[in-house]
Amino acid sequence: MKFLTALFLNFASLVTAQEISTTPTTCTIQTSAAYPKSSKLPDPFLLANGKRLSTKDEWACKRAEIRDQIQLYELGTKPAKPTVSATISSNKLTIVCSENSKSISFSTTIKLPTGTGPFPALIAFEGGSIPVPTDVATITYSNHDIAADDPRGRGKFYDLYGTSHPAGALIAWAWGVSRIIDALELLSPATTKIDTKRLAVTGCSRNGKGALIASAFDDRIALTIPQEGGSGGPGCWRIVAAIKANGTKTEDATQIVKGDSWFSTNFSTYAANVGVLPYDHHMLMALIAPRALLVIENSGIDYLGPVSTYGCSVAARAVYDALGSKENLGVSQASHGSSHCSMPASQNPEVAAFFVRFLGGKDVQTDVVKTDGKFSWVKEQWVEWTLPVLV
Repeated sequence: MKFLTALFLNFASLVTAQEISTTPTTCTIQTSAAYPKSSKLPDPFLLANGKRLSTKDEWACKRAEIRDQIQLYELGTKPAKPTVSATISSNKLTIVCSENSKSISFSTTIKLPTGTGPFPALIAFEGGSIPVPTDVATITYSNHDIAADDPRGRGKFYDLYGTSHPAGALIAWAWGVSRIIDALELLSPATTKIDTKRLAVTGCSRNGKGALIASAFDDRIALTIPQEGGSGGPGCWRIVAAIKANGTKTEDATQIVKGDSWFSTNFSTYAANVGVLPYDHHMLMALIAPRALLVIENSGIDYLGPVSTYGCSVAARAVYDALGSKENLGVSQASHGSSHCSMPASQNPEVAAFFVRFLGGKDVQTDVVKTDGKFSWVKEQWVEWTLPVLV
């Protein structure tokens, strides 16, 4: 796989650009690893140097690898934090970002609960479409102002970094979420009435993909609820490619790269041959571990690849299990026909439970893995690795 290794960048230069926990200096991350092509889901516990994880502390090294790999092959690089300033007036938060003599500004609206706060808050891509508890603030994020779906290179992210920046819209949207959090931290809870230690993010469809990736690249987010993100979100590229090959009308990588500019241009090189990727999206979701993640999907829309999003999420849950936090990742699939982004009441209990536990700090049950999908998930078809005991 020499055509893969030639594209590797310096891992350290990518990792340090993220709003993430510091990678331990004991990590040795190879920048020229060769990976065998595989139709199975890659082992999330195997380092590029061939060593399998044996301790929870080593997970930080694997996280660094996964983040760099996904940026390199699929998303493009998320730039480091620019100079950020912010003001708030009434319910409008205005953020100014400056880099290399260029500046852009964008705004979000904040809807606060009744009371004095500080309140937990939900950053909602385009307003979101899940029920929000009355004691949680909502921050409406107009992510398409930051990066347009089409054409590529349009939006305030590209005004700041240039129209030829290799990042796709998804990583640009994630960058915007990080700048919102920067602004909230800068202004402080006394000014915003927002508790920055209790932040959630959500979105549906393409915005569900965006919410998932925002959390994977910012450890300051406590709870992530991607809704109906399908392929490119909680769906695994390998699984969806297989079900499409078997006749299901679903969106796979070859189709997704021909549409909106969500991914880096580099991803087109691998879309028809996803088995060469050293990761899949179970490892994208695992980047959030042990923070809370609730995957909400519609099992009634084949286009979303419900068997892919279910199986991929279950595989990601293995990492949570190994880290001793299995109940922090929930999976809920319910069929509601073609009503995309209209969550049925049957999924309300798990959404409420995740808010109560992970933003409210109350000890409630969040051990949920359920689907009413008319499919069979055979773990052995996709997973050859075993669950390690991490000490």
